[in-house]
Formats: sequence, structure tokens, C-alpha cells
Amino acid sequence: MQDKPLALEEPVTSEPQQPASPPKQNSYDSVPPPALLDFMMKDWKPASTKPPPRLKHAESFLARRRVLSKLFPGETLVIPTGHEKVRANDTTYRFRPGSDFYYLTGNLEPDCVLVMEPKQGGGHTDILFVEPNPGRSDPTFFTDRVKGELWVGPRLGVEQSKVRFGVDECRGLNELPARLSSLRGAAIHPWRVLRGFSAKVDGVLPEQTERERAFAAALSEMRLLKDAQELRELSAAIASTHRGFEDVIRSLRSAQSERTVEGIFNLRAREEGNDVGYGTIAASGQHACVLHWTRNDGKLEPGELLLLDAGVEGNSLYTADITRTMPISGRFTKEQREIYTLVFEAQKAAFKAVKPGVDFMEPNRVAMRVLAQGLERLRILPTSAEEALKDENQFYKRYSLHNISHMLGLDVHDCAQARQEAYKYGKLQPGMVLTVEPGLYFQSDDLTVPAKYRGIGVRIEDDVVVTARGMRNLSEAIPREVDEIEDWMARVWKESDKKAGGKRGAGKKR
Repeated sequence: MQDKPLALEEPVTSEPQQPASPPKQNSYDSVPPPALLDFMMKDWKPASTKPPPRLKHAESFLARRRVLSKLFPGETLVIPTGHEKVRANDTTYRFRPGSDFYYLTGNLEPDCVLVMEPKQGGGHTDILFVEPNPGRSDPTFFTDRVKGELWVGPRLGVEQSKVRFGVDECRGLNELPARLSSLRGAAIHPWRVLRGFSAKVDGVLPEQTERERAFAAALSEMRLLKDAQELRELSAAIASTHRGFEDVIRSLRSAQSERTVEGIFNLRAREEGNDVGYGTIAASGQHACVLHWTRNDGKLEPGELLLLDAGVEGNSLYTADITRTMPISGRFTKEQREIYTLVFEAQKAAFKAVKPGVDFMEPNRVAMRVLAQGLERLRILPTSAEEALKDENQFYKRYSLHNISHMLGLDVHDCAQARQEAYKYGKLQPGMVLTVEPGLYFQSDDLTVPAKYRGIGVRIEDDVVVTARGMRNLSEAIPREVDEIEDWMARVWKESDKKAGGKRGAGKKR
């Protein structure tokens, strides 16, 4: 997914997750009579007392908590996961946990809060506050549409959560307000809150802007370096994304709309993962020149390009972020091929610049030089490439618009709270995962661009990990070169025909 436009320098921030507060009873609900309440409370099979399995890779989550503990000795650390968000009226979006909370716990349930309390001898006690599960012992299991088991499914509860997530203690959320209120004397009991995820938590403790900004930055900077397990999760998400792209290619000979492309890809994301990692960009024709085109309501026309920027978010919440630009008919035109090849050459040059010890921005500088030189050859720039590249000019940005890299992991724009000196102005290190995604976008009404190129938008994006000697392209298996794209599409269509016994449906051929 493309980075922010270069002109915007403010730090990216996570969207605040406000607590959803739909009513427990709506105007169309019936009040259950006492006889029904009595009937519903009887004759249920006793709940299993068997403990749940311990979370897979629980040792990794514990190790991260211990690293965080060493960064803030003697301080209480409060990390909420957030709440469900209202989509409309009393319906909510599917919940997705806060990335930092998940990174430290592996817990996918809403409303939970991790509190790390300092111990006298050093270190911290990890206390997980969760929603209790009374089972069938309380009528809320069928009367509470927000948290009742028969409405939304069961939660683990207190004791089972302790076993599942391997924390030192687990307590009910009803105990959390008193525990937080006891921290108000910051001079005696120093604390830090990860803000913006729970208004309920934020409202209990006064804001400490600088201290808590440093806390959020520390969590982001911990996540800059991926361990072997995280790389496996990312690779799995990328492999699913590859399959999703091939699903889309199969659909292109009959699909009429960008919405079909979005739906086809998103089906793969739900079948093999948690969801899409971000809103799928299925941009055909001139829509490819709109960086965040997620309306996906345009027609697919023969002879046009489809810019597909999409990523599967795995069940572990690590997301891929891949862009491929494909000819809807299966063959690039001469002009499309020219622009695609230029973007491809910029990406190749940027790959060579990804290595430990170089500036994070160096691959971007290298790619922009290639793009500017190409724009000069195409007689699009108003000056020479050298003039266009000068800081006081930057004319090439009219056609390239965005930086070519951002960190990738649990978030598509990962580690967004990190300090700029550790991220944008920092050095690449082994274990960092970033995108490399140059693009060129020629608006349909841009009179500086020859008419034959107007309306063409091309982006090529891959996910790479910095290694000890250079980098490894995690998405290398997904074809990139112009001829490879055409061969890939032809192969997928041929395999589809063979699988269907050589008989195509009634859809239109492109």
C-alpha cells in the first residue's frame, strides 16, 4: 500500500478506538417474562473444566513483555486492546485488537487490558483484565445482546484466560477501575498508558503527554525488528495474497466491475486469514491514478490496466501489502509497457539500496532518480532530471506522489508511533520488514503529459526483509516483470480452462 504523499510530514497515528455503546435492549426487543427466565436457566450440560490449550508461541509474547519491562523499571504500564466500534446504530464492525496489545499478549478478544505492575525486587507482574464468563449461571448469557454467549459467542473468562495466555494473573474487568484509580499519585506510583484505544481507561488516569508519547514510541520501536516467527507469519500472509491475486486474474475474463475484484480477493482473505490488512484498492483505468482508490465501483474495460493493491491479514494479524498492475485483457499496450518498465527499473534500483546501515530513505532517493531520468527521456519533466530532483524543485513528485517504503508487520503502516530518528531518519537494520513500491501516475487531465500516457497509473510493490548482507524479497514468487505478468495471466487462464474441461462459462472474454 502506498506511503503518504511526500508533502505531509506529520507522524502517522493510530485511529482512536472509541468504545461501542449500543443499547442492551432495543425498542423492538421483548422483555422476557419470569417464567422464560426460569426456564432458560435450567437443564444445561455442565461447562467443561478442562483448561484451554496454551497459546501457540506464548513464549514469544512473554519475551516481548520482559523486554518492555526492562525499558520501564518501577513503572506501571497500561495497554488496552480497544473496543468494538459502531458501524451504524446498534451494529458494530468485526473487532480487531490493538496491535501493541496483541503483540504483547496474543489475545484477540475485545475490551481486555494488560497491566504490568512493578515488583519490589525488579521486573513486572503481568495482569490481564478480561471479561468474565458466567456461563449459564447468569441470565445475561441470553438477554445481553452485547456480550451474551447466545448473541456473540463465548469468551474465555478469567481462569481460562490465565492458562491460555500464560500471564502471571488474570482478573475480571470489573476490578480494573479500582486498580487504575489507585495509581493517581503519579509521583508515588509512576505509570504510563497507551492512549487512544479505550476512552474508559483514558478517563480514569490524567494524561501525561510526553511520558505516554515516549511509551507509544518504545512499543513501536520494539516492533521494528521482526523475529523468525514474525517473518514466517508475514510469509504465510504473502503466500495467501499471491493466491488471492490469482483468484482475481481468473475472474478478469468475465468480471465487469472493480467491486468484483475486491470481493474475489477479500474472499481469499477471509478463507485463509483474519481479513484484509487494509481496504483493498482495485483501481482500473484512470482510477489507478488515485492513490487511495477504495470506492471500487468502476467498470473494468478491455485495454485498460488494473492496479490491485491488496494484502491478506493472517490469523496472527500480520499483513501482506502487495501491488501488481495488470492489463485487464492480458497484454500491455506499447505505452503501458513503457511506463510499467520504467517503474520496474526504479524498483530494481531500490532493491539494491536496501541493506543494513543505509538510511531508511536511501532506496527512495535511488528510485526517484530512476523515475526522474525516465520522465526526462519521455519529455514529461519541464526541466532536466537533475533540476527536477533538487530539493527546491522536486518536480518529479507531480507524477510519483509518494515515498516508496514504509514498515510492515501487524499494521500495514507498521511502527507508526516510532520516533522519526529511529524510523524515517534512521538506519536500516537486519530484521526490518518494509515495502518497496515505486509508482507513476499520469492524471487524465494533466496537460504536461503526452496524451498517449494520460490516465495510466502503475505501481509495483513488494515486501522485503533486511538481512545481514542486503535484503530478501518475501514476495519474490509473485511475478513482477512486464513479460512475466503477461505470461502469469495466460498461465492462470489456461489452468482455469483446463480445470473446467476446456469449457468456459457465458462470461465475456477480454
